[in-house]
Amino acid sequence: QVQLLESGGGLVQAGGSLRLSCTASGRTFSLNRMGWFRQAPGKEREFVAAVTWRLGMRSYADSVKGRFTISRDNAKNTVYLQMNSLKPEDTAVYYCSADVGSGWVSWGQGTQVTVSS
Repeated sequence: QVQLLESGGGLVQAGGSLRLSCTASGRTFSLNRMGWFRQAPGKEREFVAAVTWRLGMRSYADSVKGRFTISRDNAKNTVYLQMNSLKPEDTAVYYCSADVGSGWVSWGQGTQVTVSS
């Protein structure tokens, strides 16, 4: 099992920036990927970004490309999501997730990001 603890959400004006952090504990040697998802009120949870743990290959949803950057610190078992040029439509609960080889099976508790216009 991998446990995830997120931090860094908050309230920001449109055009501003936030950085989310997520630290993994437990069976971290089994990490294949870590990623971020988000869920806005009344909508389904959607993929935001992911990074492979060994090689650091990154992938992004089209809606955040060029604005968000995912990175990792293997020594700290931590993944970050730097969010720039935030828009009101980025408002959501952001969840960290871990893939240990069988899909996104571990989830954090979520952190609220609110972007005001």
